[in-house]
Amino acid sequence: MKHTEVEVTLALAAEHGLNREEYDKICAILGRVPSFTELGIFSVMWSEHCSYKNSIAVLKTLPREGGALLTGAGEENAGLVDIGDNLAVAFKIESHNHPSAVEPYQGAATGVGGIHRDIFTMGARPVASLNSLRFGSPKDPHVRYLVDGVVRGIGDYGNSFGVPTVGGEIYFEEGYTGNPLVNAMSVGIVEHHKTVSATALGKDNPVLIVGSSTGRDGIHGATFASEDLSEASEDKRPSVQVGDPFAEKLLLEATLEAIATGYVVGLQDMGAAGITSSTSEMSARGIEKTGSGGIEIDLDLVPIREAGMSAYEIMLSESQERMLIVAEKGFEEKIIEVYRKWDVLAVVIGRVTSDNLLRVSQHGSIVAEIPAESLVLGGGAPVYIREAIEKKPETPIAQLEEDKNLDFPTIALELLSRPNIASKQWVYRQYDSMVQTNTVTPVGHTDAAVIRIKGSRKGLAMKTDCNARYVYLNPLAGGKIAVAECARNIACSGAKPLAITNCLNFGNPYKPEVYFQFKTAVQGMGEACRAFNTPVTGGNVSFYNETFIGGLRTAIYPTPTIGMIGLLDDIDNLVGSTFTNPGDAILLLGEPELTLDASEYLIMQYGTPGQDAPSIDLVHEKNLQDLLVALASKKLLHSAHDISDGGLFVALAEKAIMNTEVPMGFSVDLEMTNSTPFEIQQQLFSEAQGRVVLSISPDKAKEVIEEALAHHVPIRVIGKVLERDANIAVNGVQLLHFTTVELSDAYYHALENSLHLDEL
Repeated sequence: MKHTEVEVTLALAAEHGLNREEYDKICAILGRVPSFTELGIFSVMWSEHCSYKNSIAVLKTLPREGGALLTGAGEENAGLVDIGDNLAVAFKIESHNHPSAVEPYQGAATGVGGIHRDIFTMGARPVASLNSLRFGSPKDPHVRYLVDGVVRGIGDYGNSFGVPTVGGEIYFEEGYTGNPLVNAMSVGIVEHHKTVSATALGKDNPVLIVGSSTGRDGIHGATFASEDLSEASEDKRPSVQVGDPFAEKLLLEATLEAIATGYVVGLQDMGAAGITSSTSEMSARGIEKTGSGGIEIDLDLVPIREAGMSAYEIMLSESQERMLIVAEKGFEEKIIEVYRKWDVLAVVIGRVTSDNLLRVSQHGSIVAEIPAESLVLGGGAPVYIREAIEKKPETPIAQLEEDKNLDFPTIALELLSRPNIASKQWVYRQYDSMVQTNTVTPVGHTDAAVIRIKGSRKGLAMKTDCNARYVYLNPLAGGKIAVAECARNIACSGAKPLAITNCLNFGNPYKPEVYFQFKTAVQGMGEACRAFNTPVTGGNVSFYNETFIGGLRTAIYPTPTIGMIGLLDDIDNLVGSTFTNPGDAILLLGEPELTLDASEYLIMQYGTPGQDAPSIDLVHEKNLQDLLVALASKKLLHSAHDISDGGLFVALAEKAIMNTEVPMGFSVDLEMTNSTPFEIQQQLFSEAQGRVVLSISPDKAKEVIEEALAHHVPIRVIGKVLERDANIAVNGVQLLHFTTVELSDAYYHALENSLHLDEL
């Protein structure tokens, strides 16, 4: 079927998200008015989602080289980090926020599928999956619908695909009500000599499309991800892709076998913008490396599953489980045979050229002919630096009650049952965390997830983290803390932090206060990464995350989610989070200034987040990380758990009850000076940074204290582990007493109760 060519005008370009300046630039690049198909290609490749046009200038300020990196940030589909023994870790995190807002099940599922493809297109086998989720209040029925769909989507896709979901985080804040965040992270292992580049090289080398056939699902998904959500977004359901984890499993195995033939020259996932992005980006990388390149394809050769698809539709389709391969000329049949064996489509649709163009034909006519480099970063894609103006949140100052007037036992249990703190077991029990048999500990038993690397004694630690409330109150400190807390969790498990990936979720970058949050948070992240020698391997920017509150459009909390990996040289050095031995000494590392600002307690008790984020000392944080790794390597620790959401009380309670098989109690006596009438609240519930609770054998206390002082980390003994019951005293006078059953009841069923699961 031959399609009537649509007349391209400035008005039509505007409907595609392009402004006058960008449309004029396209006409100048081509020397003519673009065809309708070309307009579609430019619109998706110059969208924020693909081009990073409003963020790349800021992202380039991050430390993107050094450490154990094997590729620079953004050079390939995912970051690649050397872990020794000829092995590397490929890892990346990306968002699927807007699709999940309108179609939560498929939005989350295809987010998981897409990030795994980014890993195995590097030649790496995915070995673990993590996620970071944000929703509105669980009291809202629509939020409960979103939570249910997202969690099922992640679980069904990951479980069927056969990769363990080993960690994640979930927060509930009103600001995410209409715009949830769904960030998915994948981690893979590959031998150095088996990696593949996402580059089109070698004139006349054949270009193949492999995987599922192409349909109309997901068209303009990249553009949809680059605009504000609104009530009309419900009509964007066709822009949400539909995933098939079983097809992706076959695609994974076939692709790794095809790579092993030695005949794969280049390989890229068809994610956002589908065939358009893979052909243009692979072409541009080839041109960058050799000075010449390009790809030409014939859309009549593309397997399609819907009759009458136009060139525009085929080029912009984001149908899932598809990839683009550049094969060595003369050996394409060898690759096709591998895919045929796995019952996966593999078809030659074009070839590599040397004229630096992306050329597309259909029905014997050229429908697009574009300089490949003009579509990507560093070529012709626009780059903007937006206006940044600080606008501090207008949050009330908390009028604190004096300690003597408070019912601390009731407050403590209420805090422990808050959705942001309570156990997320209802969520993670829907995920298979043990498939592949590499997961070392159950979810929740270590501060970071840890998997063993088969064939070696090494372990790989991984974590996602961000407290967006901190970033909202202080973007610079919040950006630092997001990295620091991730690194602290990695170090608590005994592993050395290596590198990060990031998923930067913010509002509309055209709003100066949002751009200030973005720019300043990235600055904070960069300072922390340099302090810890954890370079940035790449990641994702997700702008236009806004929602309606009280009839007004407002940005989400700025949420720069960090994904980090760390290395355990010996898996025997792994440190758990929970108390293990009655009689162990309990020690507290770190003595920062205690503040209730930004704490979950302040929100719960006083209805305000306060005025500022906790302060952060990067020198202390690095010393603390080094200390924890040193203590673990000397096998001096029985457990380590950082103090974060909910403060010291929650950290102690979690250490007591997170090991559900053998819960243990504790007896802690806090020394206080009575310098303020709020000191008990501060001691119990402050989320001041740089603190970790340890449990150790009492006869090792002297050695541990000496090691801490040598690392310039304050340390003190605060109590001991009991077989049962939890007691907290202040200057020798008992303040709190709970049985572990009482703590468990508050902690383990609160999320299910708040979500009203019986109504789902």
